[in-house]
Amino acid sequence: MKRREFITLLGGAAAWPLAARAQQGQRMRRLAVLMSQGAADAVAQIRYAAFLQGLQQSGWEVGRNLRIDTRWASGSSDRMRESAAELVALGPDVILATGSAATGPLVQATRSVPIVFVHTPDPLGAGFVNSMSRPGGNATGFINFEYTMGAKWLELLRDIAPRVTRAAIVRDSAITAGIGMWGAIQAVAPSLGIEVIPVNVYEVGETERAIGAFAQAANGGMIVTGSGLAVTNRDLIIMLAAQYKLPAVYFERFFVAAGGLASYGADLVDQYRQAAGYVDRILKGEKPGDLPVQAPTKYELVINLKTAKALDLTVPDSLLARADEVIE
Repeated sequence: MKRREFITLLGGAAAWPLAARAQQGQRMRRLAVLMSQGAADAVAQIRYAAFLQGLQQSGWEVGRNLRIDTRWASGSSDRMRESAAELVALGPDVILATGSAATGPLVQATRSVPIVFVHTPDPLGAGFVNSMSRPGGNATGFINFEYTMGAKWLELLRDIAPRVTRAAIVRDSAITAGIGMWGAIQAVAPSLGIEVIPVNVYEVGETERAIGAFAQAANGGMIVTGSGLAVTNRDLIIMLAAQYKLPAVYFERFFVAAGGLASYGADLVDQYRQAAGYVDRILKGEKPGDLPVQAPTKYELVINLKTAKALDLTVPDSLLARADEVIE
C-alpha cells in the first residue's frame, strides 16, 4: 500500500470512533413526507430537494440525526388517504404535507402529530387551522395564494388576449381551494366582461373531453388554478391549450417554462425551504399551533413570447415591462 493511501486510511479509521460516539449520542428524529405528485415528477423532485437542502442548512442530516419516510401519491386521492394513514402509523415527530389534497387526509388521520403544509391556499376555510396568526391545532405552514388571486389571473388573461370573452376555469372541485377559487373568479368575471365555465380535473380522459368541448365555441381562454391534479396533468393541459389555440394563464412558473402562455404566482421552491425551517423549529420543541401560517411576500409574472406568437397574440409592452421573466 502506498504511504499516502495508508495515511488517508489511518486518518479515516481514527475518526470512526469519534463519529460513532457522536451519532450514538444524538437522538434520531423521524420525519414523514406526503408528496401529492409522483416520484418521477421533475418539478416535485426540485421542490423536495429544496426542502432537504433547507433541513441540511438547519443541521439535520439523513442517517445521522434524521430519518425520513416519504410517500408519493401521484395525484391519486385514494393513494393520498392510504399514504396518510401509513405515515401517521409510523409515529413521526413531524409530517410535511404538500398541498390541500395531502393536508386534508393527514389532518383527518391525526390531531396530535405536528403537520407542516406547503402551497395550501385556504387552510382556514378547509378547517386545518383555527386562525392564520395562531393556528392552535397540530397544523401550520405556508399558503401559495389567496382567493383574490383569481381576479388577477382573469385580468391578466384579458390584458394578454383581449379577444377572449369566455374562460374555462380548470380546477379540482374535490378540494376547498377548487371551490373557493371558482367562487372568487365567478364574482369578478362580469365586471371584466368574461363568461366563466368550470372545468373539473379528475382523470385524463375527462379533462381532455371537457376542454375539447369548451374549445368548440370561439373566443375562449383558460385559467388553470392551483391543485395537485393540475400539476400531475400539466403536460396534457399545456398540450390541449396549444391544440385548441386557447390563451391560458397558470398559477405557477413551471407551466410557462414547459410551453404555457403566462403565469402569476409565488416561488414554491423557496416555500419548501421555508417549510424546512418550520420543521426544524418543531423538532427543537416549538408547537405548530404557535407558528403563524405564512403567505408569500412576492409574486412573479412570467410570459412565454414563443407561445404568444403561436397564438397570434401581441403582448402589450406595458405587460412585458411588468414581467419578472420573459421566455423567448
